[in-house]
Amino acid sequence: MSPVQLAYEQLKAYEGLSTSAAGVGKDLVNEPMIRHWCEAMGDTNPAYRGPDAMAPPTMLQAWTMGGLSGHADRSGAYDELSTLLDSAGYTSIVATDCEQEYLRPLRPGDRITFDAVIESVSERKTTKLGTGHFITTRMDVHANGEPAGTHRFRVLKYAPAARPPKTAERSRTSQQSSHTPERSQAPQQAPQPSSHTSERSQGARQPQAPGQPRTRRPRPVINRDNAGFWEGVAGHRLLIQRCTGCRTLRFPWLPGCNACGSPEWDTIEASGAGTVFSYVVMHHPPFPAFTVPEHEADPPEHGVDPPERGSDTSGPQAVAPGPHAVAPGGPHTDVPGPHTTAPDPNPHPTPYAVGLIELAEGVRIVSNVVGVPYDKVRIGMPVRLEFLRADEELELPVFRVAEGGEA
Repeated sequence: MSPVQLAYEQLKAYEGLSTSAAGVGKDLVNEPMIRHWCEAMGDTNPAYRGPDAMAPPTMLQAWTMGGLSGHADRSGAYDELSTLLDSAGYTSIVATDCEQEYLRPLRPGDRITFDAVIESVSERKTTKLGTGHFITTRMDVHANGEPAGTHRFRVLKYAPAARPPKTAERSRTSQQSSHTPERSQAPQQAPQPSSHTSERSQGARQPQAPGQPRTRRPRPVINRDNAGFWEGVAGHRLLIQRCTGCRTLRFPWLPGCNACGSPEWDTIEASGAGTVFSYVVMHHPPFPAFTVPEHEADPPEHGVDPPERGSDTSGPQAVAPGPHAVAPGGPHTDVPGPHTTAPDPNPHPTPYAVGLIELAEGVRIVSNVVGVPYDKVRIGMPVRLEFLRADEELELPVFRVAEGGEA
């Protein structure tokens, strides 16, 4: 059903309405939270430690967040606007960007207050995702009554664009491949995986169960800042940015150096070795697209043999969602002949581990730890890079527990 075109004046009437007036941060700016933030981000700037420490500016929003219990001082304006758009068919939402402006440093002991308004509602826009309206909220943050910064957050409320079924397209592709195999050898294409990997990849088109194809993973957001990373993954290379000014390594990919501000950079290829720095186990919400039997990973690229068919596998795994990592999946054949991957014996989503992996080069990446059950993942486990084919279009880096690494 096509969305209803709302009168723009009706939406514009929400501009300037308060979403939270005289909000109060639940905690004072404090040293433990600053320390946790810096450890998670790998930020060792000495300005964030010691008796004259200040909070990292990018923590601005953190001091305003209400946690699971939320804030009691929200108005109903934003909910009313969302309900209006929902009723007109714009039922999906995606965050698009945020902007922050810093007016003064925040230091331990500062009391944070804030006011938030609906700053703007766009006219109807057509995007690749679908047709909808951009909503921008602005939060003005104060510290001890003084202006401290501004946080703008923008979302798109949209009606998803209709997408044609891909069954016929896949069928045509398969027929073309069978009649013109030389096309797959075109030198202009990205490097082809090994013959063993290619045989496994053909199984990506098998359904999870008769009449129930596996849910596809969300696509990564690829832009000019991170396209090189995904090109590397397609060639089974995990690339890390390196500033050509101060030689600092950085990950995830950024347009400029955090250490010296230089926009010039090159890349180095990760060795593939790493350890589990931290991890979480995802239980809810259950989402089948983020669950995949561990044995569906491509063979390791660094000398670790895949598990024998018929041996105990480690259970479902999935890559965590986010701006630089998405979830794998899709059944694959393992070796040619009768040894093929059986349909997933447990098609229901189950818990899976998401790890923060510290690479040997010193940077960290969010991905999955495979090779052990989710409840056996431990901090400090040695892991090794491999690549998981999610479907016919997408491969993802994951990390397998090194031999002898399980406690």
